[in-house]
Amino acid sequence: MIRDTALFLGHEMRGTLRNPIWPLFGIMQPVMYLLLFGPLYAGMGAGGDLGRALTSFAPGMLVITALFSSMGVAYGTIYEMRSGVLERIAVTPAWRPAIVLGRMLRDVAVLMAQSLVVILIAALMGLRIGVAGLLLMLLLLGVTGLFSSGVAYGLAFGLKDENAMGQIMQFFALPLMLLSGALLPMALGPDWLERVAWFTPFYHPVEAGRALFAGDLTDLSIPLAFAVMLGLAALTVTWSVRSLRRIAG
Repeated sequence: MIRDTALFLGHEMRGTLRNPIWPLFGIMQPVMYLLLFGPLYAGMGAGGDLGRALTSFAPGMLVITALFSSMGVAYGTIYEMRSGVLERIAVTPAWRPAIVLGRMLRDVAVLMAQSLVVILIAALMGLRIGVAGLLLMLLLLGVTGLFSSGVAYGLAFGLKDENAMGQIMQFFALPLMLLSGALLPMALGPDWLERVAWFTPFYHPVEAGRALFAGDLTDLSIPLAFAVMLGLAALTVTWSVRSLRRIAG
């Protein structure tokens, strides 16, 4: 089980290193928000103190990274299904869930690298964060990325069509990003909007990230975010593995 997962992880990582275009595009949007919207955020709500503003703004950009970096990961899987490659892999003696888990772990590893780049840029802009808060945020992002990756692969296995998958993901990406409070805290809006946002998945890691970056490690939003994302990640990973089993017969 572990050996097969490690083999597929290594294979996927080598493919990513040979063609790193998706990881690069995955961080373009959050970096642009950080560079262009961050100073506006500072002038609007932090008295012009960019470093203090980034404590609240940067966690949202990291969660957006987890959201958008997952959108392109499964297109290659659809191509492999259409060409018959995935079916041939699925009937090998390898532990079948390792085919999906190796890809997901690759996605989480790429997300960690992307997140470190975003944090480095934010640090150069004035962000200051404690080591414990940083490590917990990276762990939370890993779980969030596992959930996002599971959704992407589940859709890929179910739809088997790039156009349908792209339309669905684009349709939901913008509302999820806005309701997460990544750009502006939902507390600034009406109460009903914040209540709606509470039931969306990315709202919780954004709120927990802001507490972690502020150094408030005892905030209740942190264990809540871990519980929500761990539960959702378990569901989406199970969905993806079962979908692959149906494809392979």
